[in-house]
Amino acid sequence: MRSPPFNPSKRKHLKTSAKLFSFVLLLGEMEIAWGAKILGVRVWPSEDYTRITLESDKPLPITQQILTNPDRLVVDVQGLELNPTLRDLVAKVKPNDPYVSQIRVGQFQPGIVRLVFDLKEPIKPQLFTLDPVAEYNYRMVFDLYPTTPPDPLMELVKSSARKETALAKSNEEIDLIAQFAAKKDIPKAVTPAAPAAPVAQAIPEVKEAPAPAKYKRLITIAIDPGHGGEDPGAIGAMGSKEKNVVLSIAKRLRDKIEGEAYMRPFLTRDGDYFVPLNVRVQKARRVEADLFVSIHADAFIQPHAKGASVFALSQLGASSSMARWMANKENASDLIGGINIKTKDQQVANLLLDMSTTAQIKDSLQVGNSILKQIGGFAPLHKGKVEQASFAVLKAPDIPSILVETAFISNPQEEARLNDENYQDRIAEAILRGIKEYFSKNPPVARRTNS
Repeated sequence: MRSPPFNPSKRKHLKTSAKLFSFVLLLGEMEIAWGAKILGVRVWPSEDYTRITLESDKPLPITQQILTNPDRLVVDVQGLELNPTLRDLVAKVKPNDPYVSQIRVGQFQPGIVRLVFDLKEPIKPQLFTLDPVAEYNYRMVFDLYPTTPPDPLMELVKSSARKETALAKSNEEIDLIAQFAAKKDIPKAVTPAAPAAPVAQAIPEVKEAPAPAKYKRLITIAIDPGHGGEDPGAIGAMGSKEKNVVLSIAKRLRDKIEGEAYMRPFLTRDGDYFVPLNVRVQKARRVEADLFVSIHADAFIQPHAKGASVFALSQLGASSSMARWMANKENASDLIGGINIKTKDQQVANLLLDMSTTAQIKDSLQVGNSILKQIGGFAPLHKGKVEQASFAVLKAPDIPSILVETAFISNPQEEARLNDENYQDRIAEAILRGIKEYFSKNPPVARRTNS
């Protein structure tokens, strides 16, 4: 900003100004005379929403307005002067961003920077600020939601339509075989001269149906890669981020489930963006998931902690101090990832907690034990049984839900293993085998709704 011309009449204030200047220099990073300092800018695009984050060394007031023809979001940030870090925001927008075509940044007035988001479609913005937490300073968050949000169930139905048709055809064939066998058996059963042996032989023929015949509909598995976006999760000594490792494992599991004729996968996130804990649960319920599997690779305060673990929900307290510590750490993800407290429906959160039933926990323990047994066949286990704690992400009242800690990323040996493609694949395969073992003993019931 250009300085005003020097006024000789203010010469008597020079000494005072010099003292003030020295005082400001001593304050250093606070920069109270020239406003806040922007420390970083980040853009996280996804199909659900696009998030833009501005991190600063002090809180800043923001105002917004929506403009149409064309669609734009205009944001004014007070207390700022334009600098190279802010200008970097322009280059952060990716061509495949679903909602933002470009961002323009300029000095609107002295001390006010204006951001203009050129939009690809109308949006419903949520703008809020976050206090310092973990490694972050103050954050201004712009969440740009579409006016018509994508329906995960419709997308899942579309993607699995071919498999659904194939399963229905297989079921029809099995039914025809059963009907034919039944008709064939009737005269032999009522004719006195007919030997009894053919009837006995016909029964096992009906029972020996292909594996998919046990499942009259597709089994939906919700796969939940932990953390994402602003929330990196645990970070290993080599710099590996939990959010990246677990997304890779989750995608491997998705591909394996896709290969099963009677299952379909659903990812709560398929890229590097943040999903609040309660939204993960809501997504799983929206697609009517038969099982919810949250995948993690956590850290502990001691680097020698090792081994995979499986957790289920507990309503009676944690099964160990480690389980309690893990749950508290995972439940803090919302604070780090950044949620808009004003929009969080506490009533829904309480409802989920109250509705979590003994039956859900019982089923979760069963599938958890099946998966733990499979993982233990090739990898060390932290505990030989499923542990329990009050994980927020496991509180779907009507879906068996487990959390798999694939290994400790804080352990240097296990961090290396987590980055190994072969280990990731074996973990995904073990989870799949555990899931298949569980559903072979517990076939899914009819849909809860007609949707």
